[in-house]
Amino acid sequence: MVAASGLAPPRLAVPCPRAAGRGCGGGHHRVGFLRSAPVALAGPAAAQLRCCASTVDDGVVSAAAAPKPRLPRVVGMGSKLIGCGSATPSLSVSNDDLSKIVETSDEWIAARTGIRNRRVLSGNETLRELSVQAAKKALEMAQVNADDVDLVLLCTSTPDDLFGGAAQVLAEVGCANAFGFDITAACSGFIIGLITATRFIKGGGIRNILVIGADALSQFVDWTDRGTCILFGDAAGAVLVQACSADEDGLLGFCVQSDGNGQKHLNCVSSHVESILSKTNGVPSFPPKKATFSNIEMNGKEVFRFAVRCVPQSIEKALEEAGLPASSIDWLLLHQANQRIIDAAASRLDIPSDKVISNLANYGNTSAASIPLALDEAVRAGKVKAGDVIAASGFGAGLTWGSAIVKCNCFT
Repeated sequence: MVAASGLAPPRLAVPCPRAAGRGCGGGHHRVGFLRSAPVALAGPAAAQLRCCASTVDDGVVSAAAAPKPRLPRVVGMGSKLIGCGSATPSLSVSNDDLSKIVETSDEWIAARTGIRNRRVLSGNETLRELSVQAAKKALEMAQVNADDVDLVLLCTSTPDDLFGGAAQVLAEVGCANAFGFDITAACSGFIIGLITATRFIKGGGIRNILVIGADALSQFVDWTDRGTCILFGDAAGAVLVQACSADEDGLLGFCVQSDGNGQKHLNCVSSHVESILSKTNGVPSFPPKKATFSNIEMNGKEVFRFAVRCVPQSIEKALEEAGLPASSIDWLLLHQANQRIIDAAASRLDIPSDKVISNLANYGNTSAASIPLALDEAVRAGKVKAGDVIAASGFGAGLTWGSAIVKCNCFT
């Protein structure tokens, strides 16, 4: 989640060492990780990529306990993207619509952000429904049955239920053999979810994983604050990640980082209201106050500074880990926060504008949904093709940011 303007950068993280198991970033407050080089599969595992549950050497799993065959837990197994999907609410809110609520204009918003419209949940629409629609579309493109999904990762900071939504989503999609959990990392959520999925495949004996990015930040926006209400929209996007042999691995490199010192610049913190119950027995702190959440608060200039400096650095580190030059990138796909940030990153990486994927003008900042939403549109429009290399980067609240270099060798 990033605002419209700003200038000076935060502290610079030290370069990422490429040695396996070492951190990326400098100091105790900013930590990042690069993966080690892939280990090639050998023998029957490389040829078949399958095994019976009884051969999984975990000491407790038996053939009778597992509902279906699992892959061997072999470090070095690759991952590939084989399907994508997205969904958006029906209500479209234009800049002109917002000008009737706050003092702003289409020209002012477009010049500072690149946004002209956004979609917002209304009526009986829910984020869960959008997530289910996006997931089903990804499965349809991938030609994978819901029963064959092993894991569902729901990347969201705004679930319909405070306790998480992955279990409800996978149930409605029909993933009867899967387990799932939520990943909360705001606008970095999808990239972190994608990388997490590949780690489950690499060493966890898992074959098919749905990674869903979905957020409804409109529910936490102060619609009288023109500094934030102009930015955000709601959406969901999903990809199906499938296991493959190491030499087909589509995740070529990645880097993830965080800096909690920047939380003060972008947050949506919990707040409290007085309980309807009165204080009892002279104890001043009981009963507890009722918790809720404040509106999104953002220091736009500081967040902009962070993004325009750290995002290109993150992509450069991921490219270094992949052993690729920036010239090898077919598409630059950033979190859709601000067109000026996207343009600045492309300029630093020397990537021409015709290789930049952007749908920001139509949807605004959809947080964890923005990257898979833009990817799905680009794939279905025929822009992204099999074999294309994408440099994707998410960044936002936390502060967190991360990049992945992905080869889309299975999209048609």
